[in-house]
Amino acid sequence: MIKQIITVFGATGKQGGSVVDSILGDATASAKFVVRAVTRDVNKPSAKALAAKGAEVVSANLDDKDSLRSAIKGSYGVFAVTNFWEYLNGDREVAQGKNIADVCKVADGCAQEESVQHTIWSSVLNVTKLSKGVLSKVAHFDSKATIEEYIRDLGIPATYFLAGFYMSNFPGQTLSISPDGKWTLALPMPDDAPIPLFAAEYDTGKFVKAIFLKREETLGKRVYGATAYTTPIQIVDGFKKVFGKDAVYKRQTGDEYKATLAARGYPEAIQEELLQNMRLVYEFGYYGGDKLDWSVSLVDEPLTTWEEYIKDQPAFAAAKQ
Repeated sequence: MIKQIITVFGATGKQGGSVVDSILGDATASAKFVVRAVTRDVNKPSAKALAAKGAEVVSANLDDKDSLRSAIKGSYGVFAVTNFWEYLNGDREVAQGKNIADVCKVADGCAQEESVQHTIWSSVLNVTKLSKGVLSKVAHFDSKATIEEYIRDLGIPATYFLAGFYMSNFPGQTLSISPDGKWTLALPMPDDAPIPLFAAEYDTGKFVKAIFLKREETLGKRVYGATAYTTPIQIVDGFKKVFGKDAVYKRQTGDEYKATLAARGYPEAIQEELLQNMRLVYEFGYYGGDKLDWSVSLVDEPLTTWEEYIKDQPAFAAAKQ
């Protein structure tokens, strides 16, 4: 049987790297698919590591359609992700996403039946629309949602993967030792806010692999990438359970949260954007209040729990002492 090509963008990042690992490391998926990993620099160590795992590694520039045509040519499926934070420019991200979509529509100028048969777009909700304008500054969500709308309008056979709240946002950042020596989780939200926790570097591939293998079941749908809705109190309780250390939750004011971001060098516009991102979780719901059950049911292997994720995090090394 001739294997089908899955082209993976962002292959050296958390999401793309997980997709590469999951497909190559799964007997069923690797028997059906080969992986073409896309990166800008095929000579960097992380790219060479992908090649060593068995991926075909190619170079492409998201701003250049010709390079995208070469990368996507002959692909059955494409996992596409863009990085707002690289340029802090929503318009540029939208343009890049549209470039990928246009090429997937009719890959390499071939006949429609030879174009990409399954595109998985790494999306999120349009926060401005969901909140009816109350939260209008979450550009890194709205730009990806705009690309999703474009893909839907093009009529591409696609599924939309919406990554949850990265677990990696906590260790050493929002959950750390406070000046008084106590482990503290500090966020600008209530202690019962439902956060859809997600181990992106481990679990993106589990979801995406399942979507590719269950094409007819998932076409046109949104798949929510998260292990479970977890409250700040549950996050603290999980930390205490794993490390046996006392820990507390502090609800920050909006100004306190922005001050912590300012201390890390974030400009005012990004401070407000991230604050509104936090408000989304409890004011309108990260996924607009939708349940996770169907999305989780697609995955045929265990998802990473919060307790499993934090056990070997370097930022929590002091908690083991």
